[in-house]
Amino acid sequence: MDSPSTLDQLKQRFGERAWSYSENPQSPQSNRRIVVPAEQVFSYLEFLKEECGFDLLVDVTCVDYLYYRGAKDRFGLVYCLANTTTSERLIVRCFLNEPDLTVNSAVPLWEGANWLEREVFDMFGIVFDGHPDLRKILMPEEFDAHPLRKDYPLRGRGERHNFQRITRAEG
Repeated sequence: MDSPSTLDQLKQRFGERAWSYSENPQSPQSNRRIVVPAEQVFSYLEFLKEECGFDLLVDVTCVDYLYYRGAKDRFGLVYCLANTTTSERLIVRCFLNEPDLTVNSAVPLWEGANWLEREVFDMFGIVFDGHPDLRKILMPEEFDAHPLRKDYPLRGRGERHNFQRITRAEG
């Protein structure tokens, strides 16, 4: 990392065995990653914001590793952070498995996490404990599946006929 103090601070605060670090040598500026325990992800995010200056939450997303060769975990929750003062970027990941798909919400740290977490909730079924308004954002409320999961069929499960058609008024 440009600033070895971020790694040093993480080691000092959380120890060296609780998390892992990697980077792509071809693009170390934009591809630095840490993997943290899911039950502690909020603590890591809070520390990175308050102590290390990662003041911008760029994105929250999820990856379904269901059919990925060699994957031992089903879902990878991804937080993309940036320090707007130093231009440093960091990807924070944690892994989740069914039936426990719950992590603490990052909304208390970054208000911008609000809609990002709602999208992950809607598309993958990850629950963000403490979220101020955790409800669907893209799919209708009646839709009870998570369409970005790998086990969701490409043509759906025949649910289209269950939703009212929206007709446009002719003008």
